Amino acid sequence: MTSSIGIDPQWIGISVAALLLAAVVFWGGRAYQRRARRRALLARLDRIAFEAVHQVLVPDGMGGFIHIDHLLLTLRGVLVLDTRRVAGLIFGGDQMSDWTVMARGRRYTFDNPQPALYDRMAAVKALTGDVPVEGRLLFSNVGKFTKGIPKWVLMLDGIEVEFPVVDRGMQGSAAFTHLAEAWKRLLTQLRPSPHLFTNL
Repeated sequence: MTSSIGIDPQWIGISVAALLLAAVVFWGGRAYQRRARRRALLARLDRIAFEAVHQVLVPDGMGGFIHIDHLLLTLRGVLVLDTRRVAGLIFGGDQMSDWTVMARGRRYTFDNPQPALYDRMAAVKALTGDVPVEGRLLFSNVGKFTKGIPKWVLMLDGIEVEFPVVDRGMQGSAAFTHLAEAWKRLLTQLRPSPHLFTNL
């Protein structure tokens, strides 16, 4: 004689509902964290810039466009920011074609981002005339360069050290007026970019 233990369909429904709720909470929490990081990043950038635009396309001078994560107008000129969220230990250098990441027992490489930054800076410079154009590769604090930080790389926590908070009172000065004119010319050439926002 055999016996079987039946499973109450009500408990199956409760279990499925609980799993769905857990998934919603998990993904909702992830989305909330991304939005919070985005707001925090934009707030930091607003402090060091008189004006800023994000996720834009700039003419590349050859009939096409090049994507730029963030363009900032600072007292020093125009700042091109390429943002990267790379978790783990990062091994990179100015003369290396590939940079390596070690994270959670996994190893992978990505192209040295410096040449692409130079291209972005050149595209912006072609539109701003004699106004200085700087560029930085802004990396999230979830990563760490173990063998020294390559040229133009800036960690998120250091951005307000290298680019101090702007003095809004400078906006009436002759120096700012010159910068603002170049900035306006630049803005007329930009298009929105379809690239996703990089959350640091």
